Amino acid sequence: MKTHRTHRTHRIPRLFVVAAAATALLLTGCGADGSDADRASDGAARGSEAFPAPSAPRGDTDGNTDGGADKETDEDGRTAAPDHLSTFALDVDTASYGYARRTLTEGQRPDPSTIRPEEFVNSFRQDYERPDGNGFSVTVDGARTGVDDWSLVRVGLATRTAEQQGERPPAALTFVIDVSGSMAEPGRLDLARSALGTMTDRLRDDDSVALVTFSGEAETVLPMTRLGDHRDRVHQAISGLEPTDSTNLGAGVETGYAAAVEGLREGATNRVVLVSDALANTGDTDADSILERISTARREHGITLFGVGVGVGSDYGDALMERLADKGDGHTTYVSTEDEAREVFSTDLPRNIDLTARDAKAQVAFDPETVAEFRLIGYDDRRVADDDFRDDRVDGGEVGPGHTVTALYAVRTEPGADGRLATATVRWLDPDTRTPHENSGRLETGALHDRLTDAPVRFQVTTTAAYFADALRRPEIPLPDAPSLGELRETGERLANETEDKDVRGLADAIDDAGRLDL
Repeated sequence: MKTHRTHRTHRIPRLFVVAAAATALLLTGCGADGSDADRASDGAARGSEAFPAPSAPRGDTDGNTDGGADKETDEDGRTAAPDHLSTFALDVDTASYGYARRTLTEGQRPDPSTIRPEEFVNSFRQDYERPDGNGFSVTVDGARTGVDDWSLVRVGLATRTAEQQGERPPAALTFVIDVSGSMAEPGRLDLARSALGTMTDRLRDDDSVALVTFSGEAETVLPMTRLGDHRDRVHQAISGLEPTDSTNLGAGVETGYAAAVEGLREGATNRVVLVSDALANTGDTDADSILERISTARREHGITLFGVGVGVGSDYGDALMERLADKGDGHTTYVSTEDEAREVFSTDLPRNIDLTARDAKAQVAFDPETVAEFRLIGYDDRRVADDDFRDDRVDGGEVGPGHTVTALYAVRTEPGADGRLATATVRWLDPDTRTPHENSGRLETGALHDRLTDAPVRFQVTTTAAYFADALRRPEIPLPDAPSLGELRETGERLANETEDKDVRGLADAIDDAGRLDL
């Protein structure tokens, strides 16, 4: 397990100015249906106004393009990569932050390899404008730091608000529950039983539930069952969950997907929900191999995976759970208390069963005239080749209603720079028709706040979460103007009081716990 993640700082060569300008002229009409390509939010760029533009399509018209920004050659004839671009698959995971909080509460320092800054940042509510339909709004803002020419730039993407319970499609949920011996520890299987019982009462009559358990082997305890008058049957199956012996996670996932395919419902949201401490020790323990065996169910039937992690310290397989979720067209979260488990199963999952976007990716283009270098904070496992931005065969992220996705960049501007700083574009497929759509937003240097403390409070929460993640993983290249833990604790306390948000209060408490460990 690696102890540090790679940090890529991109310096922008001047030779890209001409290439970017030429590419900008190609942007008009780049969306597959035309309407979304020309629509923008938050002052977004349209057509040739977008400079530098995200990589433009070349050749294909069906969305499966492998084009990119026109590449310029230097005086020696070498082809330069489009270093003004940053491309990544969207990610709404929050497990890393929840796991770090639990570990700190236990009086231990989280393993730096488990710290994923984007999951810290995405654990907090944002106030981005919401779109009316499927897809995303785009917000780009930023603030200067106390270090010369360095700023923090936030790219915020938001889906529509979650619909009322009665307005969403019906759900067909297959729960794959780890009943291995390690799940007998307090705060694991007991949390799952309690939360699943409450969730069963809150789901609608036209929703369906299946239950698969695994230890040394996997077993379908309950086939796909329409709730209606069968809630007692579901409750009995949940109450009968008891821990046994080893952990054959691969068999559990495979059997779970088989049950999901057998109980597949047209017009419903079909999802597998894995609840485990991910301590696989029997059978197939490789995430890629496990996912390959269920690839047909994922690709042909669109069955997404939602991972719910439990456990603490060395008794939680963070890396395996993260990879299963990232590569399984889904996302993961982490719970350690009954309140958290109940919120995930009884509130978040029923409310956000639907999908608003499939294979969503973002690409940020930094203007070579104004930006000297930049670095994306986190998303190390979600990077996408720039030329693959509009290749819809390349996996992106699945996002549901009520979600926001935030990416934070450290950006060094050219001295005295004035003008366009960045253009951010998000591309996604309609969850039903798989038609591609795009939307863009942009940021000018003049719109940067002079200081972090001048920025909106939710921007300050974002940067505080990112600074905290940086302090825990101790990267070789820290964020600019990084505060000490003591200063960060003061900021967290101020923001908790200002927002009166229990989640921000939790962040302040976690920073305080870290300070006690003298990290």
